[in-house]
Amino acid sequence: MSVNADPQVVHDPVFRHRLRFGEATDEHGSPAVLCEMWVDPGGGVPPHVHPRMEERFTVVEGRMEFLAGGRWIAKGPGETAVVPAGTRHAYRNGGDTVAYSRCIATPPDPALEGFLTDAAAMSRAGRITKRGIPKGVTGWLQGAVLLDAYGEMVEMSFPPAPPRILQRLLMPRLARLAKRRGIRPGHFA
Repeated sequence: MSVNADPQVVHDPVFRHRLRFGEATDEHGSPAVLCEMWVDPGGGVPPHVHPRMEERFTVVEGRMEFLAGGRWIAKGPGETAVVPAGTRHAYRNGGDTVAYSRCIATPPDPALEGFLTDAAAMSRAGRITKRGIPKGVTGWLQGAVLLDAYGEMVEMSFPPAPPRILQRLLMPRLARLAKRRGIRPGHFA
């Protein structure tokens, strides 16, 4: 079965990647989240931080670039980029073929799948820009719910997201308004 036809694969047309989640173990045998990623040329995600989660990206096919801290590093098949917890990071495919990578995230947090699934739903609905900025009123309300629901697992970086102080002041209020309008995490499709 093609990855494009696999019903377990989450399609994100704005960030131009497809994701499939599962369970795994890390190099020490501890439980982890597995995120398989197929990243189209020009695809990738904006900078963000996982305060308590380490991610290990191993490129299987193609080439990818990873932002870890303040610099971009290129990795090819068999190479791994390690992003320690609390490190601002992003990834992108600057090549001309689809890149396939496997990410092992520890400690395991099911919120990772929920966050990326909801972000992809926003993308499919045209409610988010390539830089991760919500579009329109519904986009901003969904974005506020996203940050409210998953804020312990991920922090969006500035830029492109508003500075953290504004996120802390405004997003909870927007999230309450969104919830009164029936917008809930896991129901963005």
